[in-house]
Amino acid sequence: AKGSPSTLWRVNFLVSGLSALCLRGCGSMSSTQQKIADLEAEYARTQKNKATAGHLGLIKAKLAKLKRELLEPERSGGSQGGGSGFDVSKAGDTRVGLVGFPSVGKSTLMSALTGTFSEAAAYEFTTLTAIPGTLHYRGAKIQILDLPGIIEGARDGKGRGRQVIGTARTCNLILIVLDAAKPMSHKLKIEHELDGFGIRLNQTPPDITFKLKDRGGLGYTELVPQTQGMNRDVARQVLQEYRVQGDVLMRGDYTVDQFIDVVESTMAPKRARKYIPAIYCLNMIDQLTIEDLDIICQMPHHCPISSRHHWNLDGLVEMVWDYCSMIRIYTKPKGQIPDLTAPVVLHNRSPTVASFCNRIHRGILSEFKYAWVWGRSVKHQPQRVGKDHVLQDEDVVQIVKK
Repeated sequence: AKGSPSTLWRVNFLVSGLSALCLRGCGSMSSTQQKIADLEAEYARTQKNKATAGHLGLIKAKLAKLKRELLEPERSGGSQGGGSGFDVSKAGDTRVGLVGFPSVGKSTLMSALTGTFSEAAAYEFTTLTAIPGTLHYRGAKIQILDLPGIIEGARDGKGRGRQVIGTARTCNLILIVLDAAKPMSHKLKIEHELDGFGIRLNQTPPDITFKLKDRGGLGYTELVPQTQGMNRDVARQVLQEYRVQGDVLMRGDYTVDQFIDVVESTMAPKRARKYIPAIYCLNMIDQLTIEDLDIICQMPHHCPISSRHHWNLDGLVEMVWDYCSMIRIYTKPKGQIPDLTAPVVLHNRSPTVASFCNRIHRGILSEFKYAWVWGRSVKHQPQRVGKDHVLQDEDVVQIVKK
C-alpha cells in the first residue's frame, strides 16, 4: 500500500536524521583515531633526550586522554557498551582467563584442564562467548574462562574485542595462549591490545602518590633519583594537559607512562589500570624441534605445553598456583581435629587472620576475640594471635569468639 505524502515525508526525515547521527558518531570516532595516529607519528619522529623530555611527556598525556575517550562512549550508554565484558558470574577461589588469537588451542586446553566441553574445530572463531569451567587443585577451586579469540584492533571494538578484554580485566591471572610454531610477534600484538585497555601484565603498581588539590600549584618530591625521564618539568606539563594540580611523591624510579597511569587512575577510578600476572602458554610444541624449544625457553613467564597430547599440563597448573599466590588455611573447631579436606583459600597479598574470617563469613570479625594458630607462621604450637597476624600456607586456625 502506498503511503500518504505526509507519511513518506516523516519516514524520510527520520531516516535522514538517523543517518546523520550515525555519520556524526563515526566521524568523531575516526577523528579521534586520526589524532592518535598523528600524535604517535609525532612521538616517533621526536628525538629522545633531556631537552625533549617535557614535550614527549605532553604527547603521552594527550595520547592517554584520547585513548580514554575512545573507551568512554561505549560505557556512557545505558547498556554499558561492548567494554563491559561477558555476563559470567565469579565462582571458586580465583579466576583465570584464556586469551589469544583464534585457532591456537584455547578450547582444547580448557577441556584438558577442567573436563568442561568447549567446542574445538579446524576453523577460526569456534568459541563465540565465554565458557566457564572449574579446575580442582590442592583443595582450591579455580574458575577458568575460555574467551573468544581476539584480533588486531580488539581494543577498538573489532571482533567483540572489548567484551573479551573487559572480561579479562576481572581475572586474577591471564593465560595468553600462543601457537609455538607461529612468530613471536603475536605475543607483542596481544600485549599491545591488552595494554590499550588498561591491563598491565606482570607489572607491579608504581609507588607514586598523587593527591589532587584546588590551589597551590605543583608539589613534586623525589625520594630516589629519576633516570627514566621523570622530573618536575615533565610532571608539570602532564598535569597541565589534564588541567589539574596536586602533590606528587615519587618513591621509586619510574617512567612517564607509569606516572600517567597513576594520574589516569586518580582522574577516572572506574578506568583504573589493572595489574594482572600473566603466563604465556606456548601451545603445540609437538610441532617443534628440540632446538626450537631451547630458543623459546628463553622467554620469561612462559610454559611450553601441548594441549592435544596433554604434555606439561601439570607444570602449567603448578605455575597457575604460584602466579595466583594462593595459600591454604585449615579450620579447627573447638575440641575436634582439624578439617584437612576443605581448606580456606586466601591470596598471599593479605593473608591475615582478619581476611581469613571475612573469607568464611563477614559477621565473624565483629565477634572475634582471638585465634589459636598451628603452623609455620607461629613459634609455639599453638600460639594465641590477633586479627592482624599474617598466616602462611597450610596453617591451622581456631577462632575464639567474644
